[in-house]
Amino acid sequence: MSGVDLARVALRAAREQARARGAMTQQRRQARRGGLRSGARADARDPLPLGAAVERLTTERGWEMPLAVGGVVGRWPDLVGPEIAQHCAPEGYDEETRVLTVRCDATAWATQLRLLAPQLLRRLNADLGQGTVSSIKVLGPAGPARTPGRLRAPGSRGPGDTYG
Repeated sequence: MSGVDLARVALRAAREQARARGAMTQQRRQARRGGLRSGARADARDPLPLGAAVERLTTERGWEMPLAVGGVVGRWPDLVGPEIAQHCAPEGYDEETRVLTVRCDATAWATQLRLLAPQLLRRLNADLGQGTVSSIKVLGPAGPARTPGRLRAPGSRGPGDTYG
């Protein structure tokens, strides 16, 4: 590299540094005069009402569906009725498959909820947004662990009516 090339490189670097200093100086001047203002039009820096700020945050983070489904837990008695809510409760939601898992305290209530699942699914999607819940997985009561005892037949499932 010759002396002329080195001088050109040095001159280019000096110009870039001067531009950067000029931009920083201009920003400092604006900050001293009252800051950067959004002007007469709406801007992202303007204050927002609380509801709009939460909505923007949930949209930016992709929380819409989990928040919507999370609201189901609090409104479960209103959605299914007080009698069903007394015996069945939402247990979980899988975002990928969009399946709502509901656990019932008795096999009879699990059967009843399976029969009501299409109506409940329509009600949930109308309330939460179409396609939020694709299906409802109804589970019966969680019984004690089944350990084969001395008098149990191999492969026996135990009392299916109570814990099945």
